[in-house]
Amino acid sequence: MAAPVPATVPAPGRRGRLRVADRVYAGIAARAVREVLAEAWPAGRAKGAPPHVTVAVPGSTVTVRVALELPFPSDVAGLAGEVRARIAARVVGLTGTRVSDVVIVVEKLVTGGAS
Repeated sequence: MAAPVPATVPAPGRRGRLRVADRVYAGIAARAVREVLAEAWPAGRAKGAPPHVTVAVPGSTVTVRVALELPFPSDVAGLAGEVRARIAARVVGLTGTRVSDVVIVVEKLVTGGAS
């Protein structure tokens, strides 16, 4: 038999708290970056180094910094925008935490991109 449900729900401060580890945010962001980059490289064969993701969680928001290599030639600004949008959507969708900033650092342009 199921336990009876209480008539009132405790206040949010009394229900407990969930803390998502920084490495979880970083993993979600890295996966989102890899998805965008897989679409950017011809035939899905990424030649660049894997993205390096760091996160900071100042309070109730997440700040993400991504260092990556992009294909050349490519629309660098467009790809950076796609990476930002995908990271923000995935993090908020999977954790419910708002992304306050995504900093993209393009470390290198690697030949072999789409023409």
